[in-house]
Amino acid sequence: MINKFLGEYYFLSNFSDSKIEMNGFIFDNAEAAFHSFKDTSRQSEFADLNPYSAKRKGRTVKLREDWERVKDDIMYQVVKAKFEQNDELKEKLLATGNEELVEGNTWNDMYWGVYDGKGYNVLGTILMLVRHELKGES
Repeated sequence: MINKFLGEYYFLSNFSDSKIEMNGFIFDNAEAAFHSFKDTSRQSEFADLNPYSAKRKGRTVKLREDWERVKDDIMYQVVKAKFEQNDELKEKLLATGNEELVEGNTWNDMYWGVYDGKGYNVLGTILMLVRHELKGES
């Protein structure tokens, strides 16, 4: 099990550097790409943001009405784009084999990850799904 996206596994984190093109914009990381979908009329504002600034800005925009319904699919699309558009990252993801991927964290995120042994690990599940698809096992 890979239970933290740190060190050699930092590339699994949405905060890692990874150019991603979506909706005609190029984002510097998956975190910025993800938060940009909270209000697509402001997507361009996220393109050059580091992940910390993107997360902060994402907390200030008016959420689209369907956000809670679509956020998981948007995360899937962002993660898929990250690994499809970056061959080096794709190879690293595939090299994790069949390891369970768990975004263990210290910031109490029990939705996208796992904190203190509790959480839904939605990001980890999405990463494993994308890895499975990239292997051609979908």
